Amino acid sequence: MSLEALKVEAECAACIISRGAAEAKEATTNPALRFRAMSDLLRLLTKEFRPTAVPADLGTKRDVVIRWVTGNADPYKRSKRLSNEKALKLLPYVRRLVEEGYTVQDRFKRACLCAIVGNIMEFDIPGHRFTFGSLKKAFRDASKDLVIDDTNKMVELARKAHTVLYLTDNAGEIVFDTLLVEQLKNMGLTVTVAVKGRPIINDATLEDAEVSGMCKVADRVITTGTDSVGLAMNQVSPEFLEVYNCVDLVFAKGMGYAETLTEYKLKKPHLLLFRTKCNPVANFFGVPREKNVAKLMP
Repeated sequence: MSLEALKVEAECAACIISRGAAEAKEATTNPALRFRAMSDLLRLLTKEFRPTAVPADLGTKRDVVIRWVTGNADPYKRSKRLSNEKALKLLPYVRRLVEEGYTVQDRFKRACLCAIVGNIMEFDIPGHRFTFGSLKKAFRDASKDLVIDDTNKMVELARKAHTVLYLTDNAGEIVFDTLLVEQLKNMGLTVTVAVKGRPIINDATLEDAEVSGMCKVADRVITTGTDSVGLAMNQVSPEFLEVYNCVDLVFAKGMGYAETLTEYKLKKPHLLLFRTKCNPVANFFGVPREKNVAKLMP
């Protein structure tokens, strides 16, 4: 499958507005500020919504508008805390699912699947229904719907590699990422984990890395230096860029990274691990919606 860069589709506008309204509601109880945030967001879309736009970039700009207008730097703070708490309670059960694998390859695949299932922990995407109560069942059903499975290819590459950069996505989800990082460490790899430098949607930050136990599991935890959805190469910190350029392999969690990494000519293997939570991303990768993807790029 030959992939061009992932750009917006018509329905992305509705998603950005819908998510913006939900975020403004979380950010402030002041009706006038909510109204102004949405008014400014509509102005932004009038200017920026073009066929060449990247969904993740518009998502970043939306969040900047809402934070600026409402004065709330982290509207999803409460949801992120709850996500981490629920995930930590479920971690022993999910760990058993991974450890039931007989071989290194099997445990690696199971850990990838569990990390991808964790990617359903996302709020306010139209049509994507996530509840904490459905999480355990989602893990139980995980093996049934890995629609793109490049995990075996990645195991072969990992066996020849020394260093890995693991790009996390959401709070809560990062708890289950620890299981995949453990498997990579067991394979003899040195793993650096990157979280976001500042709050953006419900993405994991250093605080979530600490709470999730990732700081104890990974060899090193750094930030991207940004509060961008996905990867904005022109905004990341020099420290992050140095690590990114030096590692042998990259693991990238979530749709934001899937959307933005298609913009670049990748010089090393990247394993995209995500749930297709919207039609534009599902369509781009040629798979149904609400399925698990482990896609090796380039």
